[in-house]
Amino acid sequence: MPELTSIHKKFIHHWGEMGTRWGISRSGAQIHALLYISPGALNAEEIAATLSIARSNVSNSIKELQSWGLVKTIHVIGDRKDRFETMEDVWEMFRVVMDGRKRREVDPTVIMLEECVGEIRKSADGDRYTRERLEALQEFFATATDWYEQTRGLSISSFRKLAGMAGWVMKALKFDRKKA
Repeated sequence: MPELTSIHKKFIHHWGEMGTRWGISRSGAQIHALLYISPGALNAEEIAATLSIARSNVSNSIKELQSWGLVKTIHVIGDRKDRFETMEDVWEMFRVVMDGRKRREVDPTVIMLEECVGEIRKSADGDRYTRERLEALQEFFATATDWYEQTRGLSISSFRKLAGMAGWVMKALKFDRKKA
């Protein structure tokens, strides 16, 4: 990777800040940003030198990104060092992140809600208000999860078309932004 320009640095810095809000470490998100804008796969030493971060931090961050499915290892004939790259398709990247967040955040919440609702329904002294609130939350998560699973099965091109139809859907539902 050639020396970073001010645009590269701005993008990498911002992506690192946003990554912390998405549940990815700052270094991991910065490495992801670097790999995304890099024209070729990079090895850990190149990443560490380019971003001025410790080699151990690069290793841990690469493992984190691999656990999300955002980075893969590339082997080059004649080069003993592992090289890393990320996917180019931003729509597929979005899908991978959503899958990871669902697995890490939504699925455990669904399980917890099922347990709580089951327990409160069996309880003789179950608080009606709490039961109703938990059932409403459970219904929301069931609906959202069902919608997600349906859209998850779409091809990337179909998903892009669906996302592009938002304006048409809102118009068909007679949605008025001013009244919302």
